[in-house]
Amino acid sequence: MMKYLIVNADDFGASMGINRGILEAHQRGIVTSASLMVNMPAAKEAALLSRDVPDLSVGLHVNFTNEGEDPVVDLTDSNACRIDLQRQFEQFHELMGRLPTHLDSHQNVHRRPHLLPHFLDLASQHGLPMREHSPVRYFKKFYGQWDEGETHLEWISSENLLRMLAEELQDGFTELGCHPGYFDPRFQSVYHIERETELQTLCDPAVRRQLAEWQVQVIRFGDVSALSRNSQLHA
Repeated sequence: MMKYLIVNADDFGASMGINRGILEAHQRGIVTSASLMVNMPAAKEAALLSRDVPDLSVGLHVNFTNEGEDPVVDLTDSNACRIDLQRQFEQFHELMGRLPTHLDSHQNVHRRPHLLPHFLDLASQHGLPMREHSPVRYFKKFYGQWDEGETHLEWISSENLLRMLAEELQDGFTELGCHPGYFDPRFQSVYHIERETELQTLCDPAVRRQLAEWQVQVIRFGDVSALSRNSQLHA
């Protein structure tokens, strides 16, 4: 078995600063995939920018909650969420001209028991790997806020990322969730300086070199299906 690492940047489309950071982390760093928020102000820009980087897999980052604003939909209303989930899926297709390569959600609302069946149905209909419900193991510890919102930049340093990966990487597929970006005053979020620190870490050449020494293959979400089939044929 090989060790495959997908480095997936959430919040694509949330702001121009985040778009710029994700593209930089892809072109200069190890980001291979991104998850698009279709109902955010910079979604159209993100879709246009993605055309210049065909090696970046783009999935759907379902957004029901926003940040610092009223929710998009009443999270207690299962049917309303199901309808909006389908609407966001269709909006992704309109923006990108194709299906998403994977499915996940902002603030992990798909984990809610009454919403999870809707997400699983959509993923199953279109054969999409969904976060925490596919052969891809989700690694969520690369995040710069802990202890009820306290900032811990040391946690998202290059050294700590490599330490965590050394402990956590297993045979098969692993998704490293991340949130690179640049500060944008037009985007209300409690996660700002952390995004720029993540960006520095993800673009650190030492990280890529170490992954190569460990013989970890950095891949896209779009590669999972073919690699899975190939491993089954040789099992």
